[in-house]
Amino acid sequence: MPIRKLEPKNVWNNFYALTQIPRPSGHTQKVAKFLVQFGKDLGLESFQDECGNVIIRKPATKGMEDRKGIILQAHMDMVPQKNNDKKHDFVKDPIETRIVHESDGDWVYACGTTLGADDGLGVAAAMSVLESKTLKHGPIEALFTVDEETRMVGAKALKPGVLKGEILLNLDSETEGELYVGCAGGLDANVTFKYKTAPMPKGYAAFAIGVTGLRGGHSGMEINEGRGNANKILARVLMPMVRHLRGKLVSFDGGNMRNAIPREAEAVIALPADKENAAGKIIDATLATLKSELAAIDPNVSLTYAPAKAKTVMAGTTGLKLLRAIYACPNNVDRMSLEVKDLVETSNNLAIVKTEKDTIEIKTLMRGSTDSLKLDLAESIRCCFELAGAKVFFDGGYSGWVPNMKSPILKTMKEQYKKLFGKEPAVMAIHAGLECGILAGAYPTWDMISCGPTLKSPHSPDERCFVPSVAKWWTFIQAVIEDAPKK
Repeated sequence: MPIRKLEPKNVWNNFYALTQIPRPSGHTQKVAKFLVQFGKDLGLESFQDECGNVIIRKPATKGMEDRKGIILQAHMDMVPQKNNDKKHDFVKDPIETRIVHESDGDWVYACGTTLGADDGLGVAAAMSVLESKTLKHGPIEALFTVDEETRMVGAKALKPGVLKGEILLNLDSETEGELYVGCAGGLDANVTFKYKTAPMPKGYAAFAIGVTGLRGGHSGMEINEGRGNANKILARVLMPMVRHLRGKLVSFDGGNMRNAIPREAEAVIALPADKENAAGKIIDATLATLKSELAAIDPNVSLTYAPAKAKTVMAGTTGLKLLRAIYACPNNVDRMSLEVKDLVETSNNLAIVKTEKDTIEIKTLMRGSTDSLKLDLAESIRCCFELAGAKVFFDGGYSGWVPNMKSPILKTMKEQYKKLFGKEPAVMAIHAGLECGILAGAYPTWDMISCGPTLKSPHSPDERCFVPSVAKWWTFIQAVIEDAPKK
């Protein structure tokens, strides 16, 4: 069954339209143009700001003019991740979807790629509000931001005074029945190793060693699950080869998005010809250990080993220093919150390692609810890589979103959820970067809440959406809009 036949049809039809428009981060021009035209076709004021964010305004329906204006906010871009055997160009190809019936109900997946429900379903729900002819509402503004997944570009560039509403509903969280009132801030670490090359030593042969089969996932939502990090695993495999087998590193490449736990990595290493069997034993033993350690979370982890071509190696001790630093770099959960049960306080995702002609670039993403603890983690990462001789700088920093438990819209949403479904929603903070914290800088008086349908494994090809949750969420959003507080 195609997703366009799922209920509610308006939301799923709009989401389907978005799957047909390539929209990875950095390539949102087509979807922005589509959304502006969508709004104009409805006769609504629709435009892009200087950064490329799309804003669409819908006047209040008759009798609702005295309600506070609501901004429905979602981001246009999606994380481009695919399985190694999947041929897909995220800049050109549409997303293929499939419906899978599981024991708890139907789930929508993509076919070997990320689905883009993060945050395509948020965009689709806002579109459905804009086109509705039956929903009673006060003034509505839709804000569709660009490049949330890469440094929250659109949110940071939004200027004060452009939007008129007083309440922001962020449609980008990932568990139905949970209302989010706070989130972590972030900070990017950028590490640079400079190296020189030397000719391939006599009697050496090159081999490509890879890590595959990991689940990857969201570096905020799933960082506490113990999922394997391909870059960390690859360093673990290579270290004894460099230390004990006189191996020489040629290259190291893994991961491609800061906010995605890296699923695959590959290095080329030169080894003495008489050490090939020893290297094979290291790989076999390490894989057996990994299979045991990750059995509950990443059972399909695999290591590959094949001959490769190389004419040069990294000169001197650069390769060893690189591996030591990757091995030692903090990764996954650094500290749990002392204030909120089960909330990660600080974490780091060692996301990307990339070898260029004479440079190795490493990129990580730190998250933290408290700025001081996030900066303390940053300093430990700086020390780790500076001790190895690399240069380190930080950018892309933003503060978290501080909860307001006295929020009027929170009161309304809790009341409506209990009225609709007979139970209280969970009120939570999240260890992920929502745009609310950044938007509050330009609009400090906004009353903000984040909610969404149930998604699993965003930022990975296992991304999926629980179909029944979308109908509940859509019903809830409409009820909240109709019950918006008065000015």
